[in-house]
Amino acid sequence: MTTASAPAGAAGGGVTAPRGATAYPRYLAGKLGGAVVSLLAVLVTSFFLFRILPGDPVKAMTHGQPTSAAQMATLRRQFGLDLPLWQQFTDYCGKALTGDLGMSYQFRAPVGELIAQKVPATLLLTGVAVVIYSAIGLWLGTRTAWRHGGVGDRVHTGVALTLWSVPSFWLGLLLIIVFAVGIGPVPGMFPTGGMESGDGGTGFAHVLDVAHHMVLPVVTLVAVGYAQTLLVMRSSLLDEMGGDYLTTARAKGLRDDAVRRRHAVPNALLPTVTMVFINLGHVAAGSILVETVFSWPGLGGLFYQALSVPDLPLVQGLFVVFAGAMILMNLLADLLYPLLDPRVGR
Repeated sequence: MTTASAPAGAAGGGVTAPRGATAYPRYLAGKLGGAVVSLLAVLVTSFFLFRILPGDPVKAMTHGQPTSAAQMATLRRQFGLDLPLWQQFTDYCGKALTGDLGMSYQFRAPVGELIAQKVPATLLLTGVAVVIYSAIGLWLGTRTAWRHGGVGDRVHTGVALTLWSVPSFWLGLLLIIVFAVGIGPVPGMFPTGGMESGDGGTGFAHVLDVAHHMVLPVVTLVAVGYAQTLLVMRSSLLDEMGGDYLTTARAKGLRDDAVRRRHAVPNALLPTVTMVFINLGHVAAGSILVETVFSWPGLGGLFYQALSVPDLPLVQGLFVVFAGAMILMNLLADLLYPLLDPRVGR
């Protein structure tokens, strides 16, 4: 008499794990491993990349000051520039892995402390700008794609393409000329630069003063950033609008707004989420050009000052912070994907 075969996995007394139960941990481990490798690559790149910059840091620091050859040699020894390159590299990596980013040549202060002092100003400026232009770009990108071909779509797309192609520093200078200096009938209404007036104001008056100084740099960042967000969201949603699942949703009697909000937009969010998280990574880096144009006391302006020497420890430390923020935001975006689209990580 023939007996029925046992179900797969029953002979060994075990239960086969669902595919998703093992796929997501592998997906997570792969993304975490990739982030660690990327950070190590950043450490290596940050050391060798800025060693090829022209100029001698010691000569730059002593420019215009009578300095003997012995004093120059002492400074090189003090900063470790007299060591072989391989030894400089091993010392740099060893210290960086423990959080020690070295001592700034220019400011004679720990790089970590200098960065920590500038972080709040950068987070305030670029953080506000990213939140504003992400919200505007997502909203307008959704509306223009859903009504593509109309007058509103053509106008918004044309304006976005124009602003996306405009260099941010040029737009910032133009805003300073028109709204800070004043031109023709338009009076100067905003400060030309800085974060505060320095009049000793406190409390709500200080908040208003900082907000007044933020207007022009935030407008500059929003004008360029919203254009990119709008165009990416519009393109992603247009790719989804021909899907059969939207036709099925309409056939079930759902209203057009519900089809867009509950079905089309969630499926079009993946490329936009990547871009939004990359922009969040830029919050740590700030905008070097915009902060320089508006003399904003943040990390972008500090990076520009460090490049002018070149202040190798400070440049390397800022590069690691900027790249590390981008890697972290990309990792968070990768971890968010499975929540937006269950097909990812399976």
